[in-house]
Amino acid sequence: MTKNLIELKVDGMDCANCAAGITKFLQRKGLEDVYVNFQTKEVRFQLGESDFTIEKVKQGIQKLGYTVIEEDQPAEWWTLERKLWISAIFTFPLLANHLLMMAGYAIPLLGNFWVQFFLCLPVFAIGFFHFGASAFRSVRAGVPNMDVLIFIGSTAAFIYSLIGTLMWEANYIFYETSATIITLVLVGNWMEHRAVQQTTNSIKELAKLQVEEAKRIMPSGTIVKIKTDEIRKGHILQVNEGDKIPTDGILLKGNASVDESMITGESIPVEKGENESLIGGSLVLSGNIQMKVSATGKDTVLQQMIELVKSAQEDKPNIQRLADRISAIFVPVVLGIALLTLLLGHFAFGLSFQQALMNAIAVLVISCPCAMGLATPTAVMVGVGRMARNGILVKGGQTVEVFSNVKNMVFDKTGTLTTGSFRIKEIDYFTEDVNKANTLIYVMEQRSSHPIAASLLKEMEPRVNGQLEKYQHLDIVEEKGKGILAHDHLGNSFELGSIRILKEPQPEKPYQVYLTENDRLIAAIALEDEIKKDAPETIQYLKDKGIKSIILSGDKKEKTADVSAVLGVDEYYAEQLPAEKLEKIGTLSKESQTAMVGDGINDAPALAKATVGVSLSNASQAAIQSAQIVLLNGNLEKLQKAFSISRMTVSTIKQNLFWAFIYNVVAIPIAAVGLLNPMWGALFMAFSDVVVIGNSIRLNYKKIK
Repeated sequence: MTKNLIELKVDGMDCANCAAGITKFLQRKGLEDVYVNFQTKEVRFQLGESDFTIEKVKQGIQKLGYTVIEEDQPAEWWTLERKLWISAIFTFPLLANHLLMMAGYAIPLLGNFWVQFFLCLPVFAIGFFHFGASAFRSVRAGVPNMDVLIFIGSTAAFIYSLIGTLMWEANYIFYETSATIITLVLVGNWMEHRAVQQTTNSIKELAKLQVEEAKRIMPSGTIVKIKTDEIRKGHILQVNEGDKIPTDGILLKGNASVDESMITGESIPVEKGENESLIGGSLVLSGNIQMKVSATGKDTVLQQMIELVKSAQEDKPNIQRLADRISAIFVPVVLGIALLTLLLGHFAFGLSFQQALMNAIAVLVISCPCAMGLATPTAVMVGVGRMARNGILVKGGQTVEVFSNVKNMVFDKTGTLTTGSFRIKEIDYFTEDVNKANTLIYVMEQRSSHPIAASLLKEMEPRVNGQLEKYQHLDIVEEKGKGILAHDHLGNSFELGSIRILKEPQPEKPYQVYLTENDRLIAAIALEDEIKKDAPETIQYLKDKGIKSIILSGDKKEKTADVSAVLGVDEYYAEQLPAEKLEKIGTLSKESQTAMVGDGINDAPALAKATVGVSLSNASQAAIQSAQIVLLNGNLEKLQKAFSISRMTVSTIKQNLFWAFIYNVVAIPIAAVGLLNPMWGALFMAFSDVVVIGNSIRLNYKKIK
């Protein structure tokens, strides 16, 4: 069977363990490339060679206790918010009575055990079905989650209280404990859901850029409105001032000023002319244009950005794999500790059964594997989302972790550290008529197709002074591989080109372009690469962070040395063939983690060989496919942002895991020895989740240093 990517929306997943349960189920059924994200409610997989149908997958997920959301399905009425409100209404009098009794006051009606029973019953029923269903399906999936602990703890307190009611024994009554545990955990879940939604804001912001309709120009010239999913490659579209560009394409007619900030992170509007590329989702600020569609659907830059952000957690960082392994054995260990707390407390240390039971319940409630499960994915989602908003695409959470630890940053020279254009470093004249030499160079380069010609024209234009008309009518011929030959009406010959045109000994200085008149040298030009304006700052930034910068170029040694000197890069390798580049990258990567920064097309092999490949591109397909990190618009300043946000993300993950681990290490023993009431345990447990998620959300607002 042909591989087919299937995407489902699944409701009811509360934490990473829920996602792990569905993942394990689908993998057991032989499905491939399974990816489950509890934050975005996405379940993705490929059928591969499995005979398991989509309908069977949906049925299996439903049996696990989750809801597969179908298109146009009405919103669920029995929401978490409604469960919380009902629980809170019935819990409040129980908790208030308990606190008043501790202060020496009593409400006679609430002192009746049956009144407390009927107040607690609706709350317990909500908790029984909400946490019980989740606990049951997690156990059945082989990955017990936090709800197992909550379910056992609240049920134990309720049943113990019911026994006390039947016996009419006040020391057995803990209805307020059962109700408060359920309500506080629901509060924590509600806060967690609200916070998790904020971690996925970047996906929502990108999704908002998608256009629902487009104006298609029919072959007859008529303009009709069509849905975005009806757009096909090759269609001609009309886009007017104020419209969003519906999809990727090429500008056919007109000029426009386009805001690409939400796609590339570049705040300055981009001027677009004919035959220039357009990115779907960007906004036309001024101008009316016609465009030809070059990509649709999942092939567009915007959709690939959304997919990259969505799948950022699929490739888990090593630091998350450790947390996952611990979380997998955490619940059984806590259940064992709770049982020991009950048995040892009552039989070994002589505690009353109810006190030993309360201690055991406190252990169950205070434990929070959910915080460990949330520690990494929430931070990765926020960090990757922030990078996407800055025009930085990252493939996978592991890339974030690895990139934050690189020790070598290897740069290609041309197009990466330099603009790919040239500027005149020096012109030496061997004639007194300087204006004549400048005019000849300018006029002859106008007829050249050599890549250097455009740069020379730009540089020479301001130097032309008064003789342009005199030499406009030269008879000019370009000789491929040699240079440009010209003749005037007097029979004089002029040649402009490389050292090959010289008939006499060359000058001592190394030049790149020579001009001769009747075989006599009259001018020589030394060129240098035009360095990107943000390159020096980037190299200095990396030095400050303790990262070694290395230039790896196929260009001449002199040019590479000049660029290295200007930027302050001590280590460089010039005149490198592709095979030699690969070998050098391989050697550096073995020594320490190495990032390769290139243009994403001709440097694709080196990008793949490096520990992390970073592509500077204009969002070409080749760039997105060849590197782990893509910096849209080729802006080196984004490299600094990518590195800073990566380090901040990894730092946040470590902080989250520290809090989750230390919280459990400290809280469980305190609960086990009876120093923590189960109600306070429920509150602290909910608080631990909120702390972890809140710390992740801070990534959105931290200042990039």
